Amino acid sequence: MSILVVYDSMYGNTEKIAQAIGAAIGADVLRAGEVKPDQLTGLDVLLVGSPTQAFQPLQPMKTFLKEIPFGALKGVKVASFDTRMDVAAVNNRFLTIMANLFGYAAKPIAATLMKKGGLSIASPEGFIVSDKEGPLKDGELERAVQWAKQSIS
Repeated sequence: MSILVVYDSMYGNTEKIAQAIGAAIGADVLRAGEVKPDQLTGLDVLLVGSPTQAFQPLQPMKTFLKEIPFGALKGVKVASFDTRMDVAAVNNRFLTIMANLFGYAAKPIAATLMKKGGLSIASPEGFIVSDKEGPLKDGELERAVQWAKQSIS
């Protein structure tokens, strides 16, 4: 099975998630800006993740998604993930309202992958960082591996 994990990362947390997923499921792992169009050809599964910044993916991820030709992911199983702060732990009412209104990076990533022809195999998933720059909350790497294994099974 041909599996690719594409990610972007600001502080290294999303990269750690992507690398853990890739190692666990035998996938190639590439940063969004490194992906060549031909690397999307012949894929069985594409997992894509980005940190959530201003309630959306980072710009390099948006560019990667925009440049995927329509129909290029036809028949490819897709899923998305992001890293995010736990707004409940931050206990900031305004931030909680904004997160509820605008969401996180994984959902628009998933929507774009499906618009490009992908077949969703899992709900968009978020992995928690302890602060804006991290580190990842204890157990998140293991949870990411479990999510990926369940998604492709």
